[in-house]
Amino acid sequence: MKILITGNMGYVGPGVVSQLRETYPDAELIGFDTGFFAHCLTKPSFLPEGKLNRQIFGDVRNFDPEMLNNVDAIVYLAAISNDPMGNKFEDITMDVNYRSAIQMAKAGKERGVKSFVYASSCSMYGTADEHAKVETDKLNPLTAYARSKVATEEELFTIAGTGLTVTCLRFATACGFSNRLRLDLVLNDFVAGAVASKRIDILSDGTPWRPLINVLDMARAIDWAVARPAENGGEFLAVNTGSNAWNYQVKELAEAVAEVVEGCKVTVNPDAPPDKRSYKVNFDLFQKLAPNHQPIFDLKTSISSLYENLTLMGFNDPDFRESTLIRLKVLNKLQNENWLDNNLRWKWQKAPVYSEV
Repeated sequence: MKILITGNMGYVGPGVVSQLRETYPDAELIGFDTGFFAHCLTKPSFLPEGKLNRQIFGDVRNFDPEMLNNVDAIVYLAAISNDPMGNKFEDITMDVNYRSAIQMAKAGKERGVKSFVYASSCSMYGTADEHAKVETDKLNPLTAYARSKVATEEELFTIAGTGLTVTCLRFATACGFSNRLRLDLVLNDFVAGAVASKRIDILSDGTPWRPLINVLDMARAIDWAVARPAENGGEFLAVNTGSNAWNYQVKELAEAVAEVVEGCKVTVNPDAPPDKRSYKVNFDLFQKLAPNHQPIFDLKTSISSLYENLTLMGFNDPDFRESTLIRLKVLNKLQNENWLDNNLRWKWQKAPVYSEV
């Protein structure tokens, strides 16, 4: 088994690499990443890439197709990964999240890749009523990030088949501790505020709905998708990935954090404009297709893990929203220090770069 993981040096990657190494101890695991966030390490026992056979540094917008020779499965994590980044880098979001994913899927299929796993998102449902969204419901993407996911799914549908099984995992909002932690995620933000300043500041009025999934449960779902046979869901599958138990209003998440981190004050912003990104999601299909890979982490466990690890890190920055634990801040810093150009390419890369370690 030979598996290529793009975007492996992000928030989700360390857990995915660890999970795949456990499932496939003899597999050849290859990482492919630009390295934007390679330095954003949080309390690792060892470098997460140590579980890989190879780490390749490169850009999915300009990859060498020969890299896909003899690859059995591609896990496509590479992304401009949230709404603030997508708003600032809209064209690049479409290039990385959509066009490059399609190019890699096509090139992989030509070279005999059997499985293409795409990290999609429930955010494509946008504004929703009380009805929990199922896979056949109308999509309503409100942001560049969500639109990029919709476009990719639509084109991957046309590519799947004739030996290539495509799985689009429509993940709930990620949360939980990672060796490359992000704090620009709702639950992670709340725990960070509680630890650093005993405050949880809800930027909205607290009423929007969010489905959540622990980052390690995302890795378990990817593990399932890598080996999913076409008979179980079809040659193309787009599936909501999470748990029905994890549909929460934002204010409920804050209250849950305050129960774990004692002495926190929870504030809401009653004057905030309505947050249109509010939706419940139904995960029945994922439960039916992947009964042995269902989420195993609950909300309290995820909060406790974040709390314990942030405390062990000595985390105490009340201005963390301006720190390098926020992905957009990392990109801004790299640009301000003249490392990245306006197209988010390393300044010294005058020609395509493809290097291995």
